[in-house]
Amino acid sequence: MQSVPRRRRSARPTASVLLAGVATMLAAAALAVFGGAGAASAHGFSSVAYADVTSPAPATVRVTLQLEYDLLLVSAATSEQDDGLFQEGQPAWENGDYPGMIAAVRDHLGAVGGYVLDHVTVAAYGGAACAGTLGDSVDVRLNDTQQVPYATVVADFACPAMGRTEAGHTIGSTLFPNAEGFVSQGTTTIVVYDVDDRSGSATLDERQTTFSTEQAWYERFAEFFRLGAEHLLTGPDHILFLLALIAGSRRLREVVLAATSFTVAHSITFILAALGVVSPPAILVEPTIALSIAAVAGWYLIRLIRKRDTADQLVVAGDNHFALDRAGWLRLAIVFAFGLIHGLGFAGALGIREAFSWQLLWSLLVFNVGIEAVQIGLILILFPPLMLLRRRAHRASLWVTGALTAFVVVVGLVWFAERLLGVSDWPAVPGVQ
Repeated sequence: MQSVPRRRRSARPTASVLLAGVATMLAAAALAVFGGAGAASAHGFSSVAYADVTSPAPATVRVTLQLEYDLLLVSAATSEQDDGLFQEGQPAWENGDYPGMIAAVRDHLGAVGGYVLDHVTVAAYGGAACAGTLGDSVDVRLNDTQQVPYATVVADFACPAMGRTEAGHTIGSTLFPNAEGFVSQGTTTIVVYDVDDRSGSATLDERQTTFSTEQAWYERFAEFFRLGAEHLLTGPDHILFLLALIAGSRRLREVVLAATSFTVAHSITFILAALGVVSPPAILVEPTIALSIAAVAGWYLIRLIRKRDTADQLVVAGDNHFALDRAGWLRLAIVFAFGLIHGLGFAGALGIREAFSWQLLWSLLVFNVGIEAVQIGLILILFPPLMLLRRRAHRASLWVTGALTAFVVVVGLVWFAERLLGVSDWPAVPGVQ
């Protein structure tokens, strides 16, 4: 980025420098977010896989996998050079033919097993590899949160017998990597395990492809903290919502209260989703999230059109640092309501659709903390220079925030329309086992 020329040396930045700085930060953040993922998707083309690790017998580790059917189809067919798998499974997938999808996997179990066992590994204590075998139990069902079919397959791993002083297994997953070209933002594998007299949860992705059942609790939590932080940074809709909050806040108290309201709201629904109390489908959640972006940005844009130069004024009686006017309280209620919906979006990022173990629940709360850390960081970076710009170049600050919120409104409405038009037409899943 070219430096902004200055006519004189000064210990304090000029209004033009502040304007350029704030405009650059806001525009770069918005453009990076908008350009970094598909408009119709909240998180770009990524995937979430699930692995339930148990030990049904001594020296045996069973991994029950739930995988996106279309990804499994193209990845296994390409990797194992089995074009028949794709030719049989793709029409069934396109037509929502669940018995046909199951039959395609069973007819090409060798190719599916070859791919799965190449990308899911289990090693015993000391690194000795466990020999994996894919069972013939196959199911395909609609994932209520993701609104796409998921295939369930089971792999049993025969491990070397361990002595009395030996314990622990290492689980690995490199499923659906970016290098295959079918995902652009990676695959996260959510692992829940109850093996080696230990139970817990972990996340695996291209940065962290393995974990040990011997890992400490803080190592598991660090993985979910990073996952939460990355989710917000790579989730364009949530960042645009936050930018709309920052641009439309008139004072520090307003952005603090708005961010707190948003945090409390999405934490409520996030926890309820993790407990299995609520599980609305993505076809409702995703369009509403897009609409919330436009609504929050539009609140300030309408105020800017009506109030003009006084749009960013907050006049309250008394010295209460948390006092708001009527418009401020109304905005806070709107933010809280939409925060409830965003909590379901965060839960949907991990495909939460039923109650999990308490170990995983704690990990998901840490995931939420990672989200909040990024949110607070963005507020601390963007809001202070915006307030300084308002003091030194008030009219320019109105143009900057007006342009940003207008951009966010347009993006939110486009996403809303795209998500409505892109509603999944998958039929209800028949009772196929």
